[in-house]
Formats: sequence, structure tokens, C-alpha cells
Amino acid sequence: MRVIKPSVEIITTIDGAEVLKHLEKVGRICYKSEDRITAESAVQFVAGIIKRGHEAVIEHFNITVKFVTDRGISHEIVRHRIASYAQESTRYCNYGKDKFDNQITVVEPINIANADDKAKDAWNEACEHAEASYFSLLDKGCTPQVARSVLPTCTKTEIMVTMNLREWRHFMKLRAAKTAHPDMRVLALDLLRQYKEKIPVVFDDIEFQDE
Repeated sequence: MRVIKPSVEIITTIDGAEVLKHLEKVGRICYKSEDRITAESAVQFVAGIIKRGHEAVIEHFNITVKFVTDRGISHEIVRHRIASYAQESTRYCNYGKDKFDNQITVVEPINIANADDKAKDAWNEACEHAEASYFSLLDKGCTPQVARSVLPTCTKTEIMVTMNLREWRHFMKLRAAKTAHPDMRVLALDLLRQYKEKIPVVFDDIEFQDE
């Protein structure tokens, strides 16, 4: 059994300045103010539409992100309806094969990572028991889609998520907030930091502290 930490990676190649120019070009059609486009006008224009709540304009740019997390957290991610998803399938992935090193992979929850040794040992034991049960079912001729029923919620999954910028803003407001699940929030905060570094203006008004 392999134990890993969760992670998030932006797949789309992003040039922040070009993103803003694209959004300005799209948005100015609403006002027929294309003649006001300059080399520096995009920042002010996009900031203005966000401030006014005219966020339909920023739906015109999509970003794909790869999350490596557990099955439970992935269930929260797919609650966002305005998105496209491609997810590692436990129906078709047979973790008894060499490509998976003949073991399951689980994601260590933050609260377990920070717990005492007794709690960590209990968690590890439960995961190992689930792994043994999974392989026992495979050995008895069950298909992966049957054997997966005994896999724990913390089983690792990889999920590609594509959302437009408006929906990513909505995602951050929910999933990076202090009320979010701790294992969801750590991914959202990491992604929010990356977005702020790569794309000017669009996420500047969303501020969340780590604690």
C-alpha cells in the first residue's frame, strides 16, 4: 500500500496578459467599445467588469486542472455543474496489475497526518485491511468494478477538471473558505495562489488565509 499527499497541477498553458486581452476583446463587444483597446487597457477593463458583477465575460476562458486527491474529496469537486471532468475509474483500473505496482494508493488526510501515533496506526490498519479485502476479491475472480466496493474513501484518484474563469472563482469562494473540508481547502488554497501568480486581476478580490 502506498500513502501519498494530495496535489494540484494546472494543465492549461497560461499567459496572464494574453488571457486579459482575450477577455477584453470578448467583453468590449457588449459596449461596442473596441476602439478603446490599447496595449494596457485589458487590466482596467477586466477589473471593471468583475467589480460590476459582469462575470459572464470571464466565462470565455477555460482552464484545465489535475487534482490528485481521495475519492471523498473528488465527490465535492464534481458538485460543480459548470465543468467537464475526466476521472480515474475504479471500474476499469485493476490495482492488482503491474502498472499500479500491485497495490492500492491512499491519500493521507490532514487530520490524520497531524494526529497522534495511535490514530495514525488505526488509519493505516484500516487501509491495509481494505487493500487485503480488495485483492482477495480479485483473487476469487471478481472484476475490479465489484472489488472496488471495499476500497476506502481515501483511495487515491486523479481527476481532470475544466472550468471557465467564472466557475473557478465560484469554486474558490466555496472550497478555499474556512468552512470547507480541510483536505479540499488545502488544494483550493494552493490552486488559488497559483492563479493569483499567473493571471492578473481575475482572482485578486478573493482573499483567504491559511488559518
